[in-house]
Parts: sequence; structure tokens; C-alpha cells
Amino acid sequence: MATKWNLDTTHSEITFKVRHMMISNVKGAFNTFTAEVEAEDDTFKNAKVSATIQTDSIDTNNADRDTHLKSADFFNVEQNPTITFESASLADDVTGHLTINGVTKPVQLEVEFGGINQDPWGNTKAGFTFEGKIKRSDFGLNWNAALETGGVLVSDEVKIAGELQFVKA
Repeated sequence: MATKWNLDTTHSEITFKVRHMMISNVKGAFNTFTAEVEAEDDTFKNAKVSATIQTDSIDTNNADRDTHLKSADFFNVEQNPTITFESASLADDVTGHLTINGVTKPVQLEVEFGGINQDPWGNTKAGFTFEGKIKRSDFGLNWNAALETGGVLVSDEVKIAGELQFVKA
């Protein structure tokens, strides 16, 4: 029988990084998301993972940029209020289906299992770190601007990462 693990939101984060003007990176995060894991055992090798991110929780530490990212140029949060991820297993590399802007594509993420431990209140916790890359154009996030010196304002490649801690139900 599978064991359910629920996300510990106070000890979890999902972040992203994208090249800006071809010279530096801009970082951001999604502040509101849920996830759960169903695993047959404590190795998590055949676990099922699902996550839902609220797109309007995007935070790049700049209100004007966040407003633009929420618009139809990017996430179109009114039409697409969530980003979802579904996976069949957790291992060193996880392949799952990521849905952004109503478009579902397979993605591969590198996952590091941090282990299992018990907190001072008797809760059993499991920790994972993940990272990967996606092309935003694969999900219809095509807005950009050409630079006079060549190149574009925002790169197509987006690096995604996260620290996720789960509590055994």
C-alpha cells in the first residue's frame, strides 16, 4: 500500500532563472504551490509525484515585471491559473509532464534525494532538490524584444529548481 507524503510548504521553494539582455540572469520564484508524493517504500523509486503552482504567485522582486509576466505575453494567469507537473517515478533523473500556459510537454529533471529524518515533533520528513531546463517557447511563452546590438532581451532557456520537503501523512 502506498504511503502519501504532503508538501511542507514552509520548508519548500520553486525558483527559476532566465538570461536577461544576454549578459546576466534574473531570478524569480513561485510563492504558492502544492505537491504530494505517493510511494510504496522509503526509496521513492516508484513514487508518483504531482505538483500544482499558482501562476499569479510569481515573484521576481519587481512589481512591474511580475505584472508583465502575469499578462497574456507570458503566463496569461486569468486563462491559465496553474502550472502542473505529473511524474511516474522519483530517481536520479525524473521524467514527467509539465503543463504551462495550457501546453503539456515532457521534461526531465535531475533530482537529489536528501534523505528522511524525524523533526522534534515526531513528524517524518523527506527532502528533495531538483533542477532542470525548459524552453519557454515550447509552452507558448514567446514574447521577446530584439536588442540593437544583437540577441534578444529574454533567453528562451529557463532554468528551474526547487527544494521540496514532504511530511509523511
